[in-house]
Amino acid sequence: MYQSLESAVSAVKGQDVRILRKSPVSGGDINDAYMLALEDGDQLFMKSNTARMLPAFIAEEEGLAAIAGTGRIGSPKVLGIGTDPGGFSFLLQEPIVPGRKISGYWETFGRELCAMHRAPVPETSGAYRRGFGFPADNFIGAGNQINTWKSSWIDFFRECRLEPQLRSADHYLSSGDRRKALSVLDHLDEYLTEPAAPSLLHGDLWGGNFMTGPDGKAWLIDPAVYYGHPEADIAMTELFGGFAPAFYDAYFAEADLTPGYRDRRDLYNLYHLLNHLNLFGMGYLSSVRAIIGRYSK
Repeated sequence: MYQSLESAVSAVKGQDVRILRKSPVSGGDINDAYMLALEDGDQLFMKSNTARMLPAFIAEEEGLAAIAGTGRIGSPKVLGIGTDPGGFSFLLQEPIVPGRKISGYWETFGRELCAMHRAPVPETSGAYRRGFGFPADNFIGAGNQINTWKSSWIDFFRECRLEPQLRSADHYLSSGDRRKALSVLDHLDEYLTEPAAPSLLHGDLWGGNFMTGPDGKAWLIDPAVYYGHPEADIAMTELFGGFAPAFYDAYFAEADLTPGYRDRRDLYNLYHLLNHLNLFGMGYLSSVRAIIGRYSK
């Protein structure tokens, strides 16, 4: 944690290394992104936002550290986070220089994500418990994500995923929508299953949140991590167009999932569609209504 961008760069590169210029990088929806050119010829990647968004960068660092801690799939290394007297917060990391995609790129991605999902929950810290959640709340896009530990996955998904989003979306919903939503919450145990063990999830795994790393394999970025059911990650990959078929073939060949995932997929994605409704407005209401109607009794 640093009190200025300059102090962070000095800690990483040495006291005599300074920033020559900041070049904007496109692609982010929430943060500004820059490539920092340094006096020694190296570059660093930086995300920045207003100072009040520092907690989001702290959460991102925690999420990337959790992914890296599994040792199963690539993720970028965070070098420092902090605030600057200029009034902004920042996250500093090593730039990812994409390599040439390996043969079997999508199959490898599927297998490595499955391996991450199978990685054991660490027991080295008292903050971690056998259960569903995460040691700290974090963010799903620009929305708050509640990660209170629960011993039941179904209870967690009800109380920490659907209920908060439905409360936030209440002004979009009709009285009929509310009745159907309550029915969905009351009957979750008729649709969802409890996994054999909690899995570390990326939490927001769509096509914009992975990239090709220097090793030519898929690396995970911009996480919204928590321990949950691996099906929730796979469902999110299918929400906005899906990944290559080879990814799913490899993942499901390795995974030990209860039959019926396709019947549960849209219920998992109700969480993300509600979040999009709350963040971006009415364009997502029809999709929310369709899923609520499908699963209500």
